[in-house]
Amino acid sequence: MTRKSPPTSSYAACCWIPLFALRCEEARHPEYAAQPCALLACDDLRRVWQVSPIARKAGVSAGHTISQAIGLCPTLRLCEPDPVHYDQQFAQLLNALGTVSPVIEPAELGRVFVGMDGLEGLYGPPEKQVEAIRIRIAEFGLRNRSAGGDSAFNTPHSAFRVGWGKGKFISWVAATRARLGNAVVVRPGEEKSFLGAQPLAVLPLDPDTHRRLRQLGLKTLADLTALPEAAVVAQFGRAGRRLWRLAAGVLAEPVVGREVPEPIVAALTFFSPVSDLGVLTQSLAQLIERALNHPRRIGWRVRQVRVRAALEHGTSWMIDAVLKDPSADPSRILAPLKTRLDLAPPMKAVERLTVEFCAFSPGTSELQLFARDANAAARAGRQRALRYAVQEIKLRLRRSPLYHIIEVQPWSRIPERRYALIDYEP
Repeated sequence: MTRKSPPTSSYAACCWIPLFALRCEEARHPEYAAQPCALLACDDLRRVWQVSPIARKAGVSAGHTISQAIGLCPTLRLCEPDPVHYDQQFAQLLNALGTVSPVIEPAELGRVFVGMDGLEGLYGPPEKQVEAIRIRIAEFGLRNRSAGGDSAFNTPHSAFRVGWGKGKFISWVAATRARLGNAVVVRPGEEKSFLGAQPLAVLPLDPDTHRRLRQLGLKTLADLTALPEAAVVAQFGRAGRRLWRLAAGVLAEPVVGREVPEPIVAALTFFSPVSDLGVLTQSLAQLIERALNHPRRIGWRVRQVRVRAALEHGTSWMIDAVLKDPSADPSRILAPLKTRLDLAPPMKAVERLTVEFCAFSPGTSELQLFARDANAAARAGRQRALRYAVQEIKLRLRRSPLYHIIEVQPWSRIPERRYALIDYEP
């Protein structure tokens, strides 16, 4: 693995498929499109996650319990989630968009930013660039269909919304204003007029900030930018400065190309399906240890880990965690996964368990001989940092060149007899 600066792009196209997971289910079961459907939440099967437009007209909304949803719509069809399938479909979408531009930044399931800098010479004006995206996605969906698979974007002209503009915020707002199957293009110089008419809700606001802005009589982004920036900063601090600059079109956050590291995968197939959380946790620990011992992991700390499980009757379960402090310690990698497992365990017995290290961070320039960084050493203590260093050295050299000096015969006149070296095991 080599560390490279990710590519960036100041102009972006936001490609958005609303209700992506539900559309994946509709692609596998076309009859769902004509029925009121709701997809259950992956972490709580008692609540609905995504709701079809037909069910929404009946009053069902995300977050409702099953009993509430069925009370509002007795004919509602409930679907169990299959997160691994949705993740695979989203990966196919990213691959399709990668044929248009090398700068791709996933935002969430079903929403992707595509860097458009320099593509005018290849595709032409923004409208032509958007059409190129549609064509590539359509071709990719057809290839998946001919291969016998079900794609969530087999009919992209009716599923996609696209927004084109300077920076991720403007392109995202443009995508939300586009009709299904259409695009909204915000040309250079039109940012201020376009944003001014948008409601405050398009900003990334927490409920309290949104309430305070409404109490000040502000309804649109033009109302917000009419105030002096200094006054907004005085009221809302650093967050207020960012909101004001986004609303004014001054802050155009570029698209940052995603890192595509070669993942490290360790899997375990059970002879008989397992539902005991203790056994699953122990199996997770074993898989993490196995993945950490992979030669390609040497010199790198794990930043993101994903756990997938194939369940009985063809369903799936998935959790992932982004470590706040990248680590090579098995217990620190396991801790957030164990918490997620306890909070949202698989609803069925597990037939196959897979651990995947998806993203990595480099160690220090000293080949990880000592602590990863000063903050981690301060938190974890010198003993833990040194133990990590010894593990890295053993993994790299297949032996430990570190020794501990002990006194043997301090009274001896011969220096070599006063001390001895033993293998260092912290």
